[in-house]
Amino acid sequence: MLLENIKLAFNAMRGSKMRTALSLLGIIIGVASVVAILTIGESASKSITESIAIGGLDMVSIYPASGQRSTGIFDEAFSDMLKSDVEGIQAVLPQNSSNARIRNGKESMNASVAGVLSTYGSALNLEFSEGEFFSAIDNINRRQVIVLGSSIAEELFPDQVVVGQYVSLFRNQAKSYLVVGVLESKDASLSLSFNNTVFIPYNTYSQRFIRTSGVGSYTVKVADGYDTIAVSDDITEYLDNIVGTDGYSIFSPASLAEMAEQITGTFSSFLALIAAISLLVGGIGIMNIMLVSVAERTKEIGVRKALGASPNVIRGQFLVEALTLTVLGGLLGIALGSLISYAATNMLDWSLHLSYTSFILAMGFSMFVGIFFGWYPAMKASRLDPIEALNYE
Repeated sequence: MLLENIKLAFNAMRGSKMRTALSLLGIIIGVASVVAILTIGESASKSITESIAIGGLDMVSIYPASGQRSTGIFDEAFSDMLKSDVEGIQAVLPQNSSNARIRNGKESMNASVAGVLSTYGSALNLEFSEGEFFSAIDNINRRQVIVLGSSIAEELFPDQVVVGQYVSLFRNQAKSYLVVGVLESKDASLSLSFNNTVFIPYNTYSQRFIRTSGVGSYTVKVADGYDTIAVSDDITEYLDNIVGTDGYSIFSPASLAEMAEQITGTFSSFLALIAAISLLVGGIGIMNIMLVSVAERTKEIGVRKALGASPNVIRGQFLVEALTLTVLGGLLGIALGSLISYAATNMLDWSLHLSYTSFILAMGFSMFVGIFFGWYPAMKASRLDPIEALNYE
């Protein structure tokens, strides 16, 4: 019976091609809009998250307030204290940074200088085009060794082997540093532009480059199996108790990614809700075509009733016809919405993440529209008196 009703539905659609196409258009546009908006929204969210993840979703940065750096709380020993008092921390890396002029022969440029521990490179998964990061011995002995960002190496040593060369860092006076490594090009993260930064041992920085006992910032690496946002919240509570809410600032790429995901998700859902209104408009079109179909096929209904067809059979026939229209429109809409999503993400240079949830929601809603707006015409057809229907002109 179901297959027979579907065949009847396609026969009716073929009999009125233009009218059917116009009715399908509303469903197609509605479903395509919902699918495209949700898919583009999810793709935007994932692309933003992937971009933020370059900075390390398992990283948290702590920046002591300027008035706290001379109090003795934020010093190198604070790293061990924080790691032991807050669960889920793998490493706490102190860091000092400033700007300086760097030169090789006649070539010179401005650069960010970061004083870090020898474990900094492995913690942030830094990769090298030449050499390697400096060692713990380099830090203990305050050696004047340096790791160059890719842009700085290209500027100072065009088409040359860099490791083993010397550069001069200018602060109050020029000091010569041996290049031990050159980083691969890496996108900026954690408020640090790796390509335009040079790294020197932490002790070298604080005792030879700029004499200081304070720490400018800390990079916290969260241990495997722990939620970065939860650990960040624990660090926040811990610091609030020690220095107060104004004594520091904290930044976590994971919290930024979560916020971006929530914003894009809410915005996409809102737009999809608006787009779904077009499905209701399409449903009204379905109801109109079904009412016209009932009127045109009144005699056919009368014949079927005269031959013994029950009201349920007649009602089922027209409901299946309405559902067939909306399902066909839904499938075409999903295909169109996917094509629009592909074109949009390709143009914006985002990675495409098809929202299969949107497929289910759009198709489910279009079927609901088919049943809702097809019910009245189907009921009207099932209630026709067979004698009046046979005499209908």
